[in-house]
Amino acid sequence: MISRRFLIGSAGAAAVLAACGNGIGSNGAAMIDARVDDTRNYLFNRYPGTRDLAGKAYGVLYMPLVTEAGFGIGGAFGRGALRINDVTVDYYSAAKASIGLQIGAQQYAHALFFMTEAALSDFRRSQGWAAGADLKYAIPEQGASIGKDTTEIDPVIALIFGQAGLIAGATLSGTKYTRIIP
Repeated sequence: MISRRFLIGSAGAAAVLAACGNGIGSNGAAMIDARVDDTRNYLFNRYPGTRDLAGKAYGVLYMPLVTEAGFGIGGAFGRGALRINDVTVDYYSAAKASIGLQIGAQQYAHALFFMTEAALSDFRRSQGWAAGADLKYAIPEQGASIGKDTTEIDPVIALIFGQAGLIAGATLSGTKYTRIIP
């Protein structure tokens, strides 16, 4: 009887640990990289100017899929990769919590273009970087020309695209990015 409880308890504990998704022995990195490749290709093909913007950037954080839902209290979560010279150097999660008049759910992708070395360095050194005032939003419809005529240097340019769902608008303010091991 005791050994049966121990066996059942051990199996339950193993299931809980497996559900944590710590990434050890998983293909999490390969899955994120594949999604990032698809997202980057979509972005470059749909909004050609973003290819030029990425070429000028010191690094780009691609978040292929962020899921957001809310009913008074809301939240969002997604995972992606930071690429420097189009090579993945780190993986990140994005988390956001909100409270207020909201109802619904949506999914979207976004990319953060780090246009200065200092902005990229600050992002990589931080324990958890929160999107804030130094973020300039670009409109996807500008995508054809966004990278061609950049006269002023903004530290970080954010592009949100591919929205699908029932919450009006997607913003990154209040989103915290944290380095992960997939």
